[in-house]
Amino acid sequence: MPSREGRGSIGDKPPRQFQSRLNVRRLALLLEIGRHDTLTAAAEALKYSPSAVSQQLKVLEQEVGLALVERGGRQVRLTAAGQILAGQAEEMIARLLAAEEHVRAIGRLGHGRLRLATFRSAGESLLIDAITYFRGHYPAIQISVVEGEPEEYMTALRRHELDLALTYDYDGLDAQLDEGLVRELICAEPILVAVPRSHRPAGEPLRLADLAQENWIASTPTNTVHRFTERACAQAGFTPRVVIHTDDYHIAQELVARGMGVTFLPEMSARSHHRGVDVHPLTDVSLSRRIHATYRIGGDRVAVVAAIRDVLLALGSNE
Repeated sequence: MPSREGRGSIGDKPPRQFQSRLNVRRLALLLEIGRHDTLTAAAEALKYSPSAVSQQLKVLEQEVGLALVERGGRQVRLTAAGQILAGQAEEMIARLLAAEEHVRAIGRLGHGRLRLATFRSAGESLLIDAITYFRGHYPAIQISVVEGEPEEYMTALRRHELDLALTYDYDGLDAQLDEGLVRELICAEPILVAVPRSHRPAGEPLRLADLAQENWIASTPTNTVHRFTERACAQAGFTPRVVIHTDDYHIAQELVARGMGVTFLPEMSARSHHRGVDVHPLTDVSLSRRIHATYRIGGDRVAVVAAIRDVLLALGSNE
């Protein structure tokens, strides 16, 4: 699958979010070990040498930090941790194979178009990686992207002017899905808080309640996220003093860096945060944002839509 680094060519080195410690080939190896009584039998099924299987298993256990296999003489069996990981691996590999099949279907078409919509933070990371994969393998597919907020582009999706849109919902905010549309969860990410640099020790977890006396920067009233700041702070027992409204996380971070206040940031937006800002996890409340692939009912039967959806799901599993 694609990754963010080396976007000019998809191939030898996967993008950053694909540089997970959990290697797909080693996960496939764990699956085969779980299906056989001995490492030798697993090695034969994989057409590896027993020593190679043993070595790769050792690497996987080091990556996970847990024993995945119990050895009793020549026989082996998965530990509880190994069984959980193998189950997840089977689902992940099935998704990757499905995505590959859908993408090959696009290749068989030899042409087509894909019209996407995204909000900014997902567009700068998640969607870019998906598009990079497509352009690297299937340059004949014409891709267009609209950037904005979901409330701005959902009408275009309903009118068949778009094929798939990235949407989101936040804790405490009711997500309403229009009739005729379906959505699938790509990933969920924690909500962090951004404060001016040196305001608190960098990286130190914070209690949201400790920020009750701060000025806050929040979304504009026209944005569906507008009520999130107030509702999140209510969980910590206070009403935020909102002094500035903006729907742009980049602008919000610049304002934080200049000492204008503090703000919430989804983890995805915080990955490349402003140098004048420190980002902290919260300890007294648990807040999250969920990102979805949204398309019209029946859209997943269109090869190009199903393919981009599956690639996004695979990317999301690495988030």
